Amino acid sequence: MLILVVADPLDRFKIAKDTTFSMMRAAAARGHALAACEPRHLRWVSGEPVTALARRVELTGAVDGPWYRAAPEARVALRDFGAVLMRKDPPFDAEYIYATHLFERAEAEGARVVNKPRALRDHPEKLAIMEFPEWIGPTLVTRDAADIRAFHAEHKDIILKPLDGMGGMGIFRVKEDGLNLGSIAETLNEHGARTVMVQRFLPEIARGDKRILLIAGEPLPFSLARIPQGTEVRGNMAVGGKGVAQPLSARDREIAEALGPVLHARGLLLVGLDVIGDWVTEINVTSPTGFQEIHRQAGCDGATRFVEALEAACA
Repeated sequence: MLILVVADPLDRFKIAKDTTFSMMRAAAARGHALAACEPRHLRWVSGEPVTALARRVELTGAVDGPWYRAAPEARVALRDFGAVLMRKDPPFDAEYIYATHLFERAEAEGARVVNKPRALRDHPEKLAIMEFPEWIGPTLVTRDAADIRAFHAEHKDIILKPLDGMGGMGIFRVKEDGLNLGSIAETLNEHGARTVMVQRFLPEIARGDKRILLIAGEPLPFSLARIPQGTEVRGNMAVGGKGVAQPLSARDREIAEALGPVLHARGLLLVGLDVIGDWVTEINVTSPTGFQEIHRQAGCDGATRFVEALEAACA
């Protein structure tokens, strides 16, 4: 089938670690054709189907040189692709939400979009965990600085983060002394204008922020533990965390077996659960990563498993 990949510009891909690239490579290896565009290339004219200005893409197999060849752009209805794979990185902003509306209209016209647009919209990656309180540590979502101070007074050591960040962006830790809590809160919530998330600090982060990848509701047998380096509190690989593939623990499997079927039933074919210690900290649905690191270190080919699941979902 012809798969349309909706993502950030291909020239920005770091193919040595990019999960979307690994999906494209696995799809090509299984005989599928590829096309690519960005969300800005979507268009909906009244009375017409939703279209994308897309380019057919052929992978070259090169490591150092250009990794793809692209045909000229052509405008194609989304319903004419075998599958539409939404892999745009956050921020989960208004433009992202508008794109899900266009995708949802395309679905009504017969397009097959993964992950399902409504499910993407209904599961903001930070907020989605709040539906599952039994699987998360103490967490607060608020605009109110007084709420933040009260949460800190109760839990002593906390993490604050914006709701629309990615890759560890904007994450702050405040210890028991409360140093700079007021300034950090003001910076993140812009004096009450923006909602923030506050969580009890989990010291197990020293052993890694584990990414558990769910495909069609089933976990890969290995997680990718992103381990903070030096004095850094964040394990995100975008800020220098070290990625270590490791077998799922009994608790990891318990979490995956509880959340996986629920999320898959809602149209989320690929999900990345972030787990620190025994607790889920985020549910990633926009563009979960980690396939290449797990494959290299543990021999577990998540990209091919994903393409197989995509084939089944779009059959």
